Amino acid sequence: MNYIQEYNRYRNLVEEWIKNRVKVPDLPEKSLFEAMRYSLTAGGKRLRPVLSLAVCDMLGGDMEGVMPFACAIELIHTYSLIHDDLPCMDNDDFRRGKPTNHKVFGEAKAILAGDALLNTACELMLDAVLDDRDEPLNKAAAARIIMEAAGASGMVAGQVIDLESEDAPVSLDVLCRMHRLKTGALIRASILSSARLCRADERTWEALDRYGQHIGMAFQIKDDLLDLEGDAAVTGKSTGSDEKNQKSTFVTVLGAKRAKELLEETVQEAVKALDNLQNAGFLARTAAYIAEREG
Repeated sequence: MNYIQEYNRYRNLVEEWIKNRVKVPDLPEKSLFEAMRYSLTAGGKRLRPVLSLAVCDMLGGDMEGVMPFACAIELIHTYSLIHDDLPCMDNDDFRRGKPTNHKVFGEAKAILAGDALLNTACELMLDAVLDDRDEPLNKAAAARIIMEAAGASGMVAGQVIDLESEDAPVSLDVLCRMHRLKTGALIRASILSSARLCRADERTWEALDRYGQHIGMAFQIKDDLLDLEGDAAVTGKSTGSDEKNQKSTFVTVLGAKRAKELLEETVQEAVKALDNLQNAGFLARTAAYIAEREG
């Protein structure tokens, strides 16, 4: 398997699907859609939908049936980035190598673009549920996994902990909880929603759940290390922002050396979770990719 080719195959499928469904209409409110597309088509790894499609392939599922949910997750992720970059949150000027949404469209329009992306994600999933005349409940359950991960029991809760932790040191336990929610929940949901859609058995579900939890944490540890050591030209966003905002990170709590060790341990646990699953090579390689990435 050529990992990069396979990753790009999944990513290209996602790009095409999104491009054909989030367009700019010739209407008085077209600037809203321009703001939505500005951030949505700015590039990025598309890691979350790629994971959904990879799980689908691993389980022999229906790619067409998984795609609306995979892309809905990317819309939710993009909305979270727009809001996260706002002056009232992390106050970042660059994202994916371009000026952040509020720098181009203003704060009010950026907030509304994020709101619209979240609602569009829900519409995409509900359309898929309504189109399934035979067993819509399975798709509804997958949608619930995603929305729970995005809301007050997941990403939004993690963001609140993050905001309240500024200018105040936190324990490793609190830091881990924050990132299980803020970063890890949506990554885990991209895996488990696809597993649900593909009717994974209990053993497979539990293995994928462990895998998802570990790679979600690994992704955040690597992000913290990149904020310290990364090249802004490669990462596509300002580095050193954690220090500027006096945030607690795996680097500030553990030190860079221990954070790197923990990253390696977490990736190893992710790969170990897949030991008894067939056709899991792409997922195992993705765990390594998360640790090796430069952006």
